[in-house]
Amino acid sequence: MLRIYQNTYRRTAKKAVVYSTKVACCNHSTLCGITSHPRRAQDSGSSSSNGRPRRHEEFLLAGNPARGWQMPPPSRGYGMLVVRILRGALKLRYIVLGGAIGGGVSLSKKYEDWKDGLPDFKWLEDAMPQGERWSQFSRNLIEVGSLVKNAIEVAKDDLKAKTTVAALGITSDESRKKYEKLQSQVETLQTEIMNVQIKYQKELEKMEKENRELRQQYLILKTNKKTTAKKIKKSLIDMYSEVLDELSGYDTGYTMADHLPRVVVVGDQSSGKTSVLESIAKARIFPRGSGEMMTRAPVKVTLAEGPYHVAQFRDSDREYDLTKESDLQDLRRDVEFRMKASVRGGKTVSNEVIAMTVKGPGLQRMVLVDLPGIISTMTVDMASDTKDSIHQMTKHYMSNPNAIILCIQDGSVDAERSNVTDLVMQCDPLGRRTIFVLTKVDLAEELADPDRIRKILSGKLFPMKALGYYAVVTGRGRKDDSIDAIRQYEEDFFKNSKLFHRRGVIMPHQVTSRNLSLAVSDRFWKMVRETIEQQADAFKATRFNLETEWKNNFPRLRESGRDELFDKAKGEILDEVVTLSQISAKKWDDALSTKLWEKLSNYVFESIYLPAAQSGSQNSFNTMVDIKLRQWAEQALPAKSVEAGWEALQQEFISLMERSKKAQDHDGIFDQLKSAVVDEAIRRHSWEDKAIDMLRVIQLNTLEDRFVHDKQEWDSAVKFLESSVNAKLVQTEETLAQMFGPGQMRRLTHWQYLTQDQQKRRSVKNELDKILKNDTKHLPTLTHDELTTVRKNLQRDNVDVDTDYIRQTWFPVYRKHFLQQALQRAKDCRKAYYLYTQQGAECEISCSDVVLFWRIQQVIKITGNALRQQVINREARRLDKEIKAVLDEFSDDEEKKGYLLTGKRVLLAEELIKVRQIQEKLEEFINSLNQEK
Repeated sequence: MLRIYQNTYRRTAKKAVVYSTKVACCNHSTLCGITSHPRRAQDSGSSSSNGRPRRHEEFLLAGNPARGWQMPPPSRGYGMLVVRILRGALKLRYIVLGGAIGGGVSLSKKYEDWKDGLPDFKWLEDAMPQGERWSQFSRNLIEVGSLVKNAIEVAKDDLKAKTTVAALGITSDESRKKYEKLQSQVETLQTEIMNVQIKYQKELEKMEKENRELRQQYLILKTNKKTTAKKIKKSLIDMYSEVLDELSGYDTGYTMADHLPRVVVVGDQSSGKTSVLESIAKARIFPRGSGEMMTRAPVKVTLAEGPYHVAQFRDSDREYDLTKESDLQDLRRDVEFRMKASVRGGKTVSNEVIAMTVKGPGLQRMVLVDLPGIISTMTVDMASDTKDSIHQMTKHYMSNPNAIILCIQDGSVDAERSNVTDLVMQCDPLGRRTIFVLTKVDLAEELADPDRIRKILSGKLFPMKALGYYAVVTGRGRKDDSIDAIRQYEEDFFKNSKLFHRRGVIMPHQVTSRNLSLAVSDRFWKMVRETIEQQADAFKATRFNLETEWKNNFPRLRESGRDELFDKAKGEILDEVVTLSQISAKKWDDALSTKLWEKLSNYVFESIYLPAAQSGSQNSFNTMVDIKLRQWAEQALPAKSVEAGWEALQQEFISLMERSKKAQDHDGIFDQLKSAVVDEAIRRHSWEDKAIDMLRVIQLNTLEDRFVHDKQEWDSAVKFLESSVNAKLVQTEETLAQMFGPGQMRRLTHWQYLTQDQQKRRSVKNELDKILKNDTKHLPTLTHDELTTVRKNLQRDNVDVDTDYIRQTWFPVYRKHFLQQALQRAKDCRKAYYLYTQQGAECEISCSDVVLFWRIQQVIKITGNALRQQVINREARRLDKEIKAVLDEFSDDEEKKGYLLTGKRVLLAEELIKVRQIQEKLEEFINSLNQEK
């Protein structure tokens, strides 16, 4: 870079010498012998011996031969001095400026190299979120890069400007001033570059430090991740909760599901039972309502001790942080949503259990079930059976002989208004598993008689008996209060309450939610230890009975549940779809051709062939056929062809499914499921839209061909015409048989008689046959004179009919006559191919109908081939996707699977698998429980 600046300096200095020489020569032109004008100098022959123009330096050295060499004038020495000063200044400036720019460029290159060498920080996206600190650092780094880039650009532009100014300097005064100005700018620029470099270096050091910190955090997180990836040993309460979850879906005649211990929270509506449960769980996890029913379904809450206060639904992976109000709101909203979703069919309450787990420091391990509050009066928006449903649900849970009943009584209302105590007394008359809880005692202290409260808490007011009696305060009537605030208020109340501080009134362990939680948990685990072995033995017996029943009924089959059977049926159905693509091309062509003619034959006969054939001349026949065929191909034919192709695909697939039922290893348990899947997939499937446009082009091009190419195709067309006309003739004869009644032989052998209408039809037919006999080429309609003649002839035979009656009889009679003639023409044309090829349209034998059916046959052939390719290449795969989608939907719908896969074999296998799972979980829990002892 320095060499470039030195070369620039030499060129600039040389220009300055030339310019000074010019000035000297202009002042002493008589001595130099040259003109100041370049062109004039050239004209005067000022050139070198080789023909090139002589430079001013040569003139200066050559001088005037006549006068000899002269000393330069004083002005020239002054100019040389200015040049030397300017050279020194420019040299110093270029060195300084070049060093600054070179340093900036090197710094930028070093930054780019360092940035490329940085490690990949993508792992931070998984390890930790990007915070504001990282975003600010990124913005600062971008600003540093922009400053360096701008500084380099400014330096380059400044250098260019300075070089230009130095090159164009005219006098020493101007050069000195410009030099001083440029020198100050260079110093300023150099200072700015140094400051930017210092700032950039500080940012690098800062980023390296943060990089080390982030690396350390990553290693810590990676270590924790490896630790948590190991199998975590489940706690006892989690294992027990899983057993209860399995039992909640166990529906059988054996009532084992109700015999495992759990804490059942019962009480009147708005008595505070949900608040008691929240106080035990140390979080406000349930939605609130102003006097309305909020608990509409049983809520099973598993409490467990843990380092973090979190909640989680059984069927969800999300954890709710109960220390954050936003997560608490989300949890309450989700609980309310699940309750409303469980209520269906116009009901107010539901039996579906909403299961959730709450973990936190200091929580007592137990399983509680919060039930809807008992009501005495129903509102207009409730279902008519709401009251009875709640009573039955409550009795069902309390009737479990191992359930702990947490009976909640509102202390702020009269005890006689309570409904729950009577229900509890019916289910637990001796009170061996009931714990009585009096809520809202802060209000009761102000409103009720103190002696009455003492009687309640001592068990002397109600005939109901209990293991213990507790008094709690569950709030101050504020929805926004936290559990910590409520508990603090509760402790302060009991410390300062006069009611609970008199001598001998009540024991301290009977108050506060904390003491209640300890007592309930202690009783819960005591009940579990006493009964769990008995329940495990009961399930062992149940499993033995079910296995014995299975061996007796299905000795050669393995017990497969609905999920396993569904997977097996899914594989068989998909195998049939694969078989669909292996059907031979000939079989597809035959099936598609048959289905196409079945769809198209009626239109071909009624709208094209019969109107054209009955037009009266061969020319009009061909013209009408061409017009109608083109209209048909442009409009209805492609859509009808696609419809025929889809029906053929459906028919072949169903036939494959039917053939699979005849196999020796066929399992009839899948038939209902397979039929439902196939029907649903076929209902959803539709042919590709672009197929219609493609078929339209192919069919139009095919119908443009009006010449039969060889004898084989001619014979095939004649055969096709004959079979088609015969089919229509059979249909017409069936219509005539219904219209005219049975023949004489059938009447004699089957003892049948003609109706009055059939006798009239026969009389009309006799007259019409006479017309056709006289004119075999009669037009398809009767003239007025012919109608009048037939009517008068019938009147002579005492048969009175109107003209419409005659026309109705004429239509099938004439059609039979026409079809018989068409058959005769087809037979005549069978041997007329070579005559047709020689004479064409002027052939003596009219074979236009053969050509028409040849064109129809070619369209069916080409269309069938195109549809076959679409089936093999596209539609079979699309049907496979539809079937897979239906199977995926059915696999997620347990109700539909239960409906489609049913029978004794399925029900028995499902029950046996469920009992085995429950027994295994019970044994695992018992082993862990014994180890804890």
